[in-house]
Amino acid sequence: MAVSIDPSLQFDLQQNYRRYLKYLDQYGVENDQLKLARGSKVWMVALVLLVFALASDFFLGASAALFGIFFYRVAMAWLEVSKAEEGREQAERWFQNKGFKLEGRVLFESSDEMLENPIDPFDERIYR
Repeated sequence: MAVSIDPSLQFDLQQNYRRYLKYLDQYGVENDQLKLARGSKVWMVALVLLVFALASDFFLGASAALFGIFFYRVAMAWLEVSKAEEGREQAERWFQNKGFKLEGRVLFESSDEMLENPIDPFDERIYR
């Protein structure tokens, strides 16, 4: 089945596809950063220092600083993941409004239920 797309959509389709791929890649990277931030063992060191804080104000301050660093890294990573996810969802909504759907990195027409005919937005032959 030959796909035919309005030529006036060519520029917007290609730009939004690039933008979607950028946000998809960014989401993957930022999600990995969030996992690293959550998996950090800094909070364990802070907990050990908190035990020593009973004897010294220095250890209380060090413990608070380490907890602060841990939660700051988690919060900043979560914020970046949210930004990337929001951009990706915005691009997906644009494609849905134009009659397309995305499955991973592949573009299809919304009417293609079996996902048999992927669309290459950079193929000049589909714009008629």
